[in-house]
Amino acid sequence: MKTKPVILVTGATGKTGGALVRELIREGWPVRALVRAEDARGDRLRALGAEVVAADLFDPEQLAAAMRGARRAYFVPPMKPYMIQAAGAFAVAAREAGLESIVQMSQWTSNPSHPSLHTRQIWLVDRLFATLPGVTHTILNPGYFADNILRLIDYATLLGVLPVLTGTSRSAPVANEDIARVAARVLMDPDAHAGKRYRPTGPRLISGRDAAEMIGDAIGRRVVPFDLPEWMFLKVARMQGVDPFQIHSLRDYLEDHRRGVFEFQGGVNDTVRELTGSPAEDFQTTARRYAALPFARVTTANRLRAVANFLRTPFHPGYDLDRFARDRDFPKASAPVLSADSATWLREHAAPALQPALSQ
Repeated sequence: MKTKPVILVTGATGKTGGALVRELIREGWPVRALVRAEDARGDRLRALGAEVVAADLFDPEQLAAAMRGARRAYFVPPMKPYMIQAAGAFAVAAREAGLESIVQMSQWTSNPSHPSLHTRQIWLVDRLFATLPGVTHTILNPGYFADNILRLIDYATLLGVLPVLTGTSRSAPVANEDIARVAARVLMDPDAHAGKRYRPTGPRLISGRDAAEMIGDAIGRRVVPFDLPEWMFLKVARMQGVDPFQIHSLRDYLEDHRRGVFEFQGGVNDTVRELTGSPAEDFQTTARRYAALPFARVTTANRLRAVANFLRTPFHPGYDLDRFARDRDFPKASAPVLSADSATWLREHAAPALQPALSQ
């Protein structure tokens, strides 16, 4: 029997990476899980049957050592200001290790002139990996992640409200597990997907208000949506210790969402079913799983914490994102434009769900 090649998974303790590790192991594939540091999360991956290797994604020598012997890889770009360094290090290590295939997490908003530095770098990485000789390359640029909404589900379970950041615009939220199932199918047969770009989405378009109603159905109580103003969003983010660079990028993504980029071309496709044989999970089912997580469970301690945080939010300092970017001297787009207004983005996304290789 032919030995299956080792698949390297970056971001293995993250949401899509962790789900991908589980999916590949369930399908009987050898997995090398790349982690930033040895901790309990790595131990849990070992318990699943993965080989766990700690390496700095920004260090080409550590990456080359971690990649040695692997033949296929899943690359998740770290959401850090110098992500392009990690992608460059990964590309160099891939050539040195003789990697045969890369499945790359991209973004639906990938755009060379986007206000978000991270998104502009993603657009460059899309093209960098496409130029690697002898390496098949497949891009995943999912629709809006269900996680972006459901990371706030504790407000719903504990307080009966759901902050809405996207106004009345809609998207088809896709579960991390469905993205991982698509990535697994590509990695198991990379030649069949070489040069393709896939956009896995959820099964239907919903707004933030729809999400509140569906979460209410999932948890068995009424959930009231409310539009969260940006000033409060910045306070909540800082209070929760979210990396300001992530918030700096998210602010632009949310504006793109409000401008309708996730409704483009109907906003829904059947990519998950077409590649995996099973339909994408509906949002209510995903919400039920999130509601069972420790942070969202209805306990006295959780409820007291949620009420206390809600009451102190107006008095907590928020992030000054413009100052944050200015102090770090981030490169700027000469003529920044959201994806919704970008002629380049519209042209590059006008093709069907299965798009031609970037290198063609």
